[in-house]
Amino acid sequence: MIEQKDVDFYKENGYLLVKGVFNQQEVEEMRQGVEGIISRAAQSKNDHNSAWQGDFLPAEELKKLVLKGFHDVHYHDAAFMRAVIHPNMAAVLTQIIGPNVQLHHSKMLVKPPENGAAFPMHQDYPYFPHEKHTMLAASVHLDHADEENGCLRVIPGSHRTGSLPHVGSHYLNHKEYPIKEGTPCVAEAGDVLFFNYLTIHGSESNKSSRTRRNVLFQYREASDFPTENTHFDWGMGLMVSGKNPNFTKVKPDFKII
Repeated sequence: MIEQKDVDFYKENGYLLVKGVFNQQEVEEMRQGVEGIISRAAQSKNDHNSAWQGDFLPAEELKKLVLKGFHDVHYHDAAFMRAVIHPNMAAVLTQIIGPNVQLHHSKMLVKPPENGAAFPMHQDYPYFPHEKHTMLAASVHLDHADEENGCLRVIPGSHRTGSLPHVGSHYLNHKEYPIKEGTPCVAEAGDVLFFNYLTIHGSESNKSSRTRRNVLFQYREASDFPTENTHFDWGMGLMVSGKNPNFTKVKPDFKII
């Protein structure tokens, strides 16, 4: 899927957009999976608005914005499990992470038309810090994403500055890091944006008449261990490629009580 020049670009800039990772049928299966999760969540009275809160937007504007976000989508629909371990995904991951790749967690993010929520600029690092910083996000696009419907924006090279102080629920001061200063990553359905968890990123609200659906998978190198006991999920550590060289650390130390 990628060449050495792409790997070099990722290492230098902290992100890489890979075209056509998933075909039209695979995209459609994931779209149906997303809609099914939203429907079942509503039926079970577990639907909620996952829009970011904070002072990065005026309060009157913020309360109008909506985000459908649910974690662990690979537990809800097999289409996402197939996507997590897809050969094209593994082909990219093994080149930018290494031969031994694990899944950390999965989630879906849906910005509805006209009022889809913005994401303030932030690093993912504060949510699940790790020792070696191999952690990355793979944002799978299920719709065309552009500036009008709130595509992801990144600050190239920002991963090389290390972790930064965040405010609120882990976002950066919007006066220092306005969303509009990020480089827009325009993508088509089936494309995947890979970015390091130290890369500063965010997105503006969806002002278009189109939905923006993304599924996000977080991956890490098998010997990159967390520095804090936070953000654990059942199934974390699933081997996507290669082997786990750490026989006594193949899963989190959960206790069933």
